[in-house]
Amino acid sequence: MRHALSHAGRRMLDRRDFLQWGGTGLSGIALAALLHEQRLLAGEPPIRPAIDPAQPYAPRAPHFPAKAKNVLMIFCSGALSHVDTFDYKPELVRLHDTPMPTASGEKLITFQGEQGNLIKPLWEFKPRGESGTMTSDLLPHLGELADEMCFIHSMTAKSNTHGPAESQMSTGFTLDGFPSIGAWTTYALGSDCRDLPAFVAIPDPRGVPQNGPRHWQSAFLPAVFQGTAFNADRPIPNLARPASIPESADLATRDFLRMLNDDHLARHPGDTDLAARISAYELAAKMQLSAAKVADISDESAETLKLYGADDTKNSLKARFARNCILARRLVEKGVRFVQLFNGGYAMGEGVGNWDGHKKIVDQYAVHGPILDQPVAGLLRDLKNRGLLADTLVAFVTEFGRMPTFQKGANGRDHNPAGFTVWLAGAGVKRAFHHGATDEFGYKAVQDVATIYDLHATILHLLGLDHTRLSFYNNGIERRLTDVHGHVIEPILA
Repeated sequence: MRHALSHAGRRMLDRRDFLQWGGTGLSGIALAALLHEQRLLAGEPPIRPAIDPAQPYAPRAPHFPAKAKNVLMIFCSGALSHVDTFDYKPELVRLHDTPMPTASGEKLITFQGEQGNLIKPLWEFKPRGESGTMTSDLLPHLGELADEMCFIHSMTAKSNTHGPAESQMSTGFTLDGFPSIGAWTTYALGSDCRDLPAFVAIPDPRGVPQNGPRHWQSAFLPAVFQGTAFNADRPIPNLARPASIPESADLATRDFLRMLNDDHLARHPGDTDLAARISAYELAAKMQLSAAKVADISDESAETLKLYGADDTKNSLKARFARNCILARRLVEKGVRFVQLFNGGYAMGEGVGNWDGHKKIVDQYAVHGPILDQPVAGLLRDLKNRGLLADTLVAFVTEFGRMPTFQKGANGRDHNPAGFTVWLAGAGVKRAFHHGATDEFGYKAVQDVATIYDLHATILHLLGLDHTRLSFYNNGIERRLTDVHGHVIEPILA
């Protein structure tokens, strides 16, 4: 009997079938390998940046012509409420303090438990700019710039917990151990600035975000592409040459050190780790002078300080954050490729130093709003006035949104990854444009639903990078920022 039968009457695999099918499988594997070698498979192969270990920050060409040269990502840590800022819902006003309609028998349970009634926006919405975009009085200065913004109202996240959600917004993954978008960008493109890091993170004066340095980590990418964190609130020591040392002696010492390094490299040809280490030390030496200078805003005019609110003597937290915004502009001006500016930190506790408004959202946001509003509006105005917005993409993000309801037993809104708003401005995106929508209450994204993968794919696209081909081989896997997901959000492109 050629085919053995199981007791259930199904044909089982016999020796002849095993050899026949196994041979076919091996042939398929061999064919796939040959097609891959000859680049004849359906997918395009990865594009590896040609990185000189001795000059890892040297500028590199994008995959195709770029619309943006730099990225400034403004990250509101703690989850800024979209329904109280940029996502106007008249039904939320009409049905204020009534239960949210749900499927029959469904109880609305979210991160911290059962939800109460719908609560209207806690600040009045008004039409702003020539476009008449509705934004709230919580952020009036930013509202005045609504005509510069390209809103994505249908953003979604994969986690309703701060740590994993913050991680996804910065790295593309909810798990730890993956490179940040800034590290991917500088790995691909290097920098136009030779004496500052290619990627700088600016933590809020109130403390670092919940994920801390994981926001700007390089993970399995070369360590040289990790972000460097500093801010205007903690001045960098002046490490300039002491007056007692003649300039000629200083230059001679540097030349001698360079000669030793060159000789060491010549005796160890092909040692890329050594070349990268020397390059890192040389950059560190340059940074001792240049970073201290760029962080010193004492040469800014009184008009600039006033524009940002850095001269506010009544709100010290606002003035300190405003100085960070000025630092962000100065870094972009110097050609730093990727700047990540944080608003909100955890050193002062959840809901106190960040946007996590669970219990007393009115009291909390009344503090946070003024700290964010004028400084970021001043930053946008300054970038535009100096002509920097033409080459800079500004991305205003948060890890997820908040519920249109109040939590039961509290006067605040719970976490909501099902729909929230982010906006872009500057190079390559449409102005006064709205993409996607949440439902009539601002609860779930229902139109042109977008993911963080899509957002990252779009940012890379504007930098001239194909997110499907920018990868790094790690642990047997071609890793990329967008994993195996993501599509460029074409309708928002200018």
